[in-house]
Amino acid sequence: MGRPFFIGRAKAMDKLALLMGLVFSIMWSSAFATARILMEGAPPFLTLTARFAISGLIAVLLARALGQNWRFDRATLRSVIVFGVCQNGLYLGLNFLAMQKIEASLAAIIASAMPLIVALLAWAMRGERMGALGISGLIAGFVGVALVMGSRMSGGADGWMVLACVIGAAALAVATLTVGSASRGGNLLMIVGLQMWVGALVLGVVSALIEVPKIVPSPALLAAFIYQILVPGLSATLIWFALVGRIGAIKASAFHFLNPAFGVIIAAVLLGEHISLTDIIGVVVAALGILAVQLSKLRRGAAPSVPPDVPANAPPIG
Repeated sequence: MGRPFFIGRAKAMDKLALLMGLVFSIMWSSAFATARILMEGAPPFLTLTARFAISGLIAVLLARALGQNWRFDRATLRSVIVFGVCQNGLYLGLNFLAMQKIEASLAAIIASAMPLIVALLAWAMRGERMGALGISGLIAGFVGVALVMGSRMSGGADGWMVLACVIGAAALAVATLTVGSASRGGNLLMIVGLQMWVGALVLGVVSALIEVPKIVPSPALLAAFIYQILVPGLSATLIWFALVGRIGAIKASAFHFLNPAFGVIIAAVLLGEHISLTDIIGVVVAALGILAVQLSKLRRGAAPSVPPDVPANAPPIG
């Protein structure tokens, strides 16, 4: 199968690529603040079940319109299931659960550490070399995240919910490193849609077992739900595909360093969350650390660490 219509041949970074990377980072970062709005009026697992069911349907229909199919080999099917469970079930499920009790900006900061966790595990599990720049970035990145986490926890943030976010990010990082790419044969949107249906199935069962399906409807709740489906889900997916196709996955992943700052800023603007001096210092240090890790990979031409909503084999949908 040929490239999807939005995938071209990789070329040098240009103004359009810079704009696409900026927009993608803003879309990804905005997912946390809007998720926090959803958690004010609906249970987390039921919300995600509905979201994944609808988003998955849209992705599958779009994939079929592009001529994609769901005939996969065993390796691809395994990737679809593993990432559906780890990304949509564990990572996003635990983040939505946590955001019932912790601020969206804190969840965004922890999720932003995903490239750092992947880099650390790649070194520990695969013996991948990082170089001085990568090691320095890894240390700085974790120090920055720790600064924000420590500040928020001393201010009363629920430690168990913080741990849930960390476990979610770690689960997705492990899946990223242990499951090979499922996009070798194309069918990218179909893969994404089916991964979301896997997440819907898993979380639907969990919701039925432990949640009370109580929803407090409001215009804000409906707007946040629609936004989650269309913007950090579907729109960001297409932009990520196009960005990777334009400049390559390694260069595209350099935009990860913007995520901590945008996550905190958007939460402050939409939700009125307080930003302390410690938060600012931690965000800057974390962002520079992530940038250093990605630049180190760019220098070596290594496979990039994927962003929190982006499994190795698919763009950021969900």
